[in-house]
Amino acid sequence: MGTAEQREAPGESVAGRSAAGRGQEAPDRDIRVRGRAGESTGGQHQPDHRPLWVEEPALRRRMPDPVRTAAVRAVLIISVTLIQAMVAFLCTLAGSWLAFPMVISSVTSTVVATWAVVDVWVTRQVWNQRHGVVSEPSSTARSLRRERRARRRQERTALREQERIRRRGGTGQLSHS
Repeated sequence: MGTAEQREAPGESVAGRSAAGRGQEAPDRDIRVRGRAGESTGGQHQPDHRPLWVEEPALRRRMPDPVRTAAVRAVLIISVTLIQAMVAFLCTLAGSWLAFPMVISSVTSTVVATWAVVDVWVTRQVWNQRHGVVSEPSSTARSLRRERRARRRQERTALREQERIRRRGGTGQLSHS
């Protein structure tokens, strides 16, 4: 309730003013405020509690911790580099003695920032190489692994069979008669 409305009704109490304003729409939202009898003013029943946000599933997987750390480091270094470049430019315009050292440090920071970006890329590649590809039903890596496992299983079965024959005496006899 604004100050002008308070001046118009000097005899009303605070409780009376707040009760009178309950049936109106909230000024900053398009949500109706509940009335005195527990009914909304629009004739519809609206819930008292509306969630602040609705969680949705992430479209992309979260970056691995080492990659995220390298990315944060790169962003910080790049931001410092941009600030240094801006200060060097402004010092040059002002004719300050600090211009030359700032230009030199900006060039050095640019090299370091480039290294930081390459570090993010290399860290990501190393992570993918160490932890394998994302296994999807259409992934060729999954089918190759399945074939390799089946081949190893057959080799182990054949070795066990050979060991069993050797333990029996290795004569190749099928019966003991």
